[in-house]
Amino acid sequence: TIPSPTCNRVCSSFTVYSFDGILVFGLLFICTCAYLKKVPRLNSWLLSEKKGVWGVFYKAAVIGTRLHIAVGASCMCMAFYLIFLK
Repeated sequence: TIPSPTCNRVCSSFTVYSFDGILVFGLLFICTCAYLKKVPRLNSWLLSEKKGVWGVFYKAAVIGTRLHIAVGASCMCMAFYLIFLK
């Protein structure tokens, strides 16, 4: 059978999201939240909630501050991968 053109468009749209793109987004999100924790006004406004949807920002900031060496090393490895290997 001959595949229809609509199947090719729909099936190829699932390859837009990649695992390394999700990793980059996660690392940048953690680094941004850790940085915003150092800003007093944004810390009290954005990172005050510890539960719910807004709690994700707080938890990412805690991960970024407590595991700053591991997050920094992961950022360096991801940058090396994206620049030289991909």
